[in-house]
Amino acid sequence: MKIAFQMDPIGPIDIAADSTFRLAEEAQARGHELFYYTPDRLAYNQGRVEAWGWPLTVRRVKGDHFSLGEARLFDLSEMDVVWLRQDPPFDMFYITTTHLLQRLAPGTLVVNDPFWVRNFPEKLLILDFPELMPPTAIARDLDRIKAFRAEHGDIILKPLYGNGGAGVFHLPESDRNLASLHELFTGFSREPLIAQKYLPEIKNGDKRVILVDGEPVGAINRIPGEGETRSNMHVGGRPEKVALSDRDREICRVIGPRLREKGQVFVGIDVIGTYLTEINVTSPTGIQELERFDEINVAEMIWEAIEAKRG
Repeated sequence: MKIAFQMDPIGPIDIAADSTFRLAEEAQARGHELFYYTPDRLAYNQGRVEAWGWPLTVRRVKGDHFSLGEARLFDLSEMDVVWLRQDPPFDMFYITTTHLLQRLAPGTLVVNDPFWVRNFPEKLLILDFPELMPPTAIARDLDRIKAFRAEHGDIILKPLYGNGGAGVFHLPESDRNLASLHELFTGFSREPLIAQKYLPEIKNGDKRVILVDGEPVGAINRIPGEGETRSNMHVGGRPEKVALSDRDREICRVIGPRLREKGQVFVGIDVIGTYLTEINVTSPTGIQELERFDEINVAEMIWEAIEAKRG
């Protein structure tokens, strides 16, 4: 197949951790032809969805992990599969790429399905499963957020469309910075904030469960660094081997059919204690860590699911 990756610049990636690199590596090993472009090079032109990009070859050599062919303009309808793999922020630029890529259906398979990526933001899709999530409030109004903290005493406050642990604050009732943080956030963004009851189980880790076409294939535990509340690996969280619990499997049984139905082939959910806190569909990570810990080929599972959909 012809496979295009819409992703952030490939040069600076960490080949020992980057999930997109691992997907490209496995695709190449399976005999697929690879192409690469950055999302700013995506365009609509007189009925065609196009991108200025390059044929791509990858290799697991640090500092020399890719080669590019001659740059040219690609009609993306010529591709069998396009991967939507740039990182958030989930802003209007990101959303616009989903509108354009959506126009490639049904001839080209876009993974994950861009229509539902657009309608399944990480911190909003969980609202469909209130029985699985911790107490949560989404609001821009400061008084509502204050009332939520007064009810629960100890909260996490974060941007609704943030990622990678950026802008996440632990605010116990004694903390006097809530109004200042609200002023800071609302000063540069019109988005609401999301507040969740603080879960002390975070000290034992934030579990990332990987689902392939709606089925759980394994998990890693992310342990916060010393003096940190955030466990994201982008901000120093330490990955550890962990098994899927009965609760993890129960959560996946509830949400898996919805993900599969809506074309979300590669998904990473976050579980703290017994609670589902996020459903990551935009550009989930964790493949390489899970493969090392469990000695399984997750990228192969993902490609088998995609190849089955392509017939």
